[in-house]
Amino acid sequence: MSKKCFYLYIVFAFFTIAAQAQKLIRYVDPAIGTGGHGHTYPGATVPFGMVQLSPDNGTEGWDWCSGYNYADSTIAGFSHMHLSGTGCGDWCDISVMPNVNQIPDTAAHFKVKFKHSTEEKWPGYYTVTLNNGIKVWLTATEHCGMHEYIFPVGSKPALRFNMGFMINYDSTTESVITKVNDSTIIGYRYSMGWAKVQRVYFAARTSIPFEKLYTYYDDRYKNKNGKSDVMNAQMIFPDLSGKPVFMKVALSTVSTDKAIDALKEIDGWDFIHVMKNAVQKWEQEFSKITVQTSDDKLKRIFYTALYHTCMAPVLYSDADGQYQNANGDKLKMKHGQRYTVFSLWDTFRALNPLFTLTQPERNVDILNSMLAFYDENGLLPVWDLSTYETNCMSGYHAVPVLADAVLKNTPGLDPERVYAAMKKSASQDVRGTKDYIKYGYLPQDKGSYSVTITLEYAYDDWCIAQVAKKLGNTKDYETFMARSQAYKKLFDKSTGFIRGKNADGKWVVPFDPYLTSTEGNSMYEEGNAWQYTFFVPHDVRGLAKEFGSYDKFIKKLDSLFTVSSKVKGESAPPDVSGLIGQYAHGNEPSHHIAYMYTFVGAAWKTQEKIRYIVDSMYHAAPDGYAGNEDCGQMSAWAVWSMMGLYPANPANGEYVFGSPMFDNVAIKLPAGKQLIIKTQNNAKDHPYIQSVKLNGDAYSKTYIDHATLMKGGILEFVMGAKPNKEWGAKPETWPSSVNN
Repeated sequence: MSKKCFYLYIVFAFFTIAAQAQKLIRYVDPAIGTGGHGHTYPGATVPFGMVQLSPDNGTEGWDWCSGYNYADSTIAGFSHMHLSGTGCGDWCDISVMPNVNQIPDTAAHFKVKFKHSTEEKWPGYYTVTLNNGIKVWLTATEHCGMHEYIFPVGSKPALRFNMGFMINYDSTTESVITKVNDSTIIGYRYSMGWAKVQRVYFAARTSIPFEKLYTYYDDRYKNKNGKSDVMNAQMIFPDLSGKPVFMKVALSTVSTDKAIDALKEIDGWDFIHVMKNAVQKWEQEFSKITVQTSDDKLKRIFYTALYHTCMAPVLYSDADGQYQNANGDKLKMKHGQRYTVFSLWDTFRALNPLFTLTQPERNVDILNSMLAFYDENGLLPVWDLSTYETNCMSGYHAVPVLADAVLKNTPGLDPERVYAAMKKSASQDVRGTKDYIKYGYLPQDKGSYSVTITLEYAYDDWCIAQVAKKLGNTKDYETFMARSQAYKKLFDKSTGFIRGKNADGKWVVPFDPYLTSTEGNSMYEEGNAWQYTFFVPHDVRGLAKEFGSYDKFIKKLDSLFTVSSKVKGESAPPDVSGLIGQYAHGNEPSHHIAYMYTFVGAAWKTQEKIRYIVDSMYHAAPDGYAGNEDCGQMSAWAVWSMMGLYPANPANGEYVFGSPMFDNVAIKLPAGKQLIIKTQNNAKDHPYIQSVKLNGDAYSKTYIDHATLMKGGILEFVMGAKPNKEWGAKPETWPSSVNN
């Protein structure tokens, strides 16, 4: 089949799939988030798959954490593992680069130019034509990537396996490539980076035998004896006269034998069949939530966001549940699969609560993966990458995720086992926990980021208290509820901010609420006093009382959105982005704040702010996100908020109403049920809720609880151009707070 015919066949096949399905996939643009600071990748993967087959620019830097940034114009390879939206760069394992002739083995980052006009990106599929004339098609299954290449006539085709390819923190420590036969190679790559221990095994098979396998050691990587432990390889083919060559590359965390087994996920060389299966898996995900609106741009933003909520965590185990963890133990899950990439500081806020609706079966495996991590390491994960604890960010935020699951009576989860793991994290002898318990807050002279850590531990402790209560452990409930009030010890009534104290009880000076820093003496992690003063999601009304009254609290919230957007500090982190005043939507600590108005009787202000944030912070463009997408959290916020709901307290099972943006939303629920969200009088200039009905009856609450939502039914909003300040003004309609 000629290059042109094959391309036309693939385009025809895709649109045939879209026509047969519900066509929701056509609203997804994987380029969204690949520009600016979004840090997403555009390549081929299936929902939560181990393989993320995507191009790498060969450029290092913060905006290349996924290996790719839309602003770039070169490709250095197509690697099989990528992180989506993170603030740290790693992985990009098993990199393959085609060329029209053999690549010199001295070329560390051999790059070829390309143009975006030659790229096509769909969920489960990616294609590009390089400037040297090579056409590339990529698709994937859970454990296997499929490549298709057409080389220019007259070339001497080569496929380089660059085991030394790395970005940012990552570097190869050892790799081996072995020829099995004239169309199959196996090998592994060991590396260290953000995660200090990573092991990936692979098997690659081509549809056409290679003429020669050229292996060589990368001299950039010398061991203590002065020799390299890093082997690269190139497959050299004869002139293929325009005939396509296909290749399957399978991954395993256990062994090369298991990687060879994983090649069986792709039977034969039918690229279109594999692509169709990948596309269909994505269509099934998108069909879980169907929206109606005449605004196609809004659909593109929504369904691309829904797409990004299925990028992490990712499969870590083989198809049979076997895996090798960072400790070198080869294990097998008792039930289901093992997952990794737990960006919990980000995702506990909205993504993990969303999984209780969109991933009821898979979520059990995700939760049990956290417990497996606990069994293997003695603590629940903080930021698990390749089953290695990176200890990135603060808090012990596996706790709210697991607490939410226990409180929602998630089947397949042992509450007593969960509770034991929670208590272990809450009594750990690291990360400032002992001093937090001793003083009732973390003193700044006992540890950096003291305010952030105090606030996040306090919230996590509230979550533990709720599980203790459910299990009938009254003593623990009282202990952890007392710890959940730690925020009060750092509230300074004279300034109206939560700020740092030393062990002697004196405030840290000087104090500037606009100041943030990445230096070790900072009181706040990725934020400042403006953002963190509002991180009390479990006790909004208790925080409001610290200001003196609800009215004063509302004024403080108002000022957050209207003060100067200047962030002070020579080493201010770039994560503090997407600023509206000092509200920073580009970073997660701000994500619940606009919903806090509803807790104190000003629901109309929540509606106003949410509509403005969606309109100004989400765009159908490569730089369409205000900050790092962060493994689905930035997108989960949009998915919830555009539907009109949000888990402002991520573990209490209440979804606070915001400002629904669609005419109709249908959420598929277990047992064939569904929740329909209808919006009457909907328009861009109608952000305000006038009234609400649930199953035809007037509904006065400003939220809906999980149990009610899971029964299904029709939730109906009537919207208007002017605020109805009476709706949601009565205390009995407000979401829960510790202090009422």
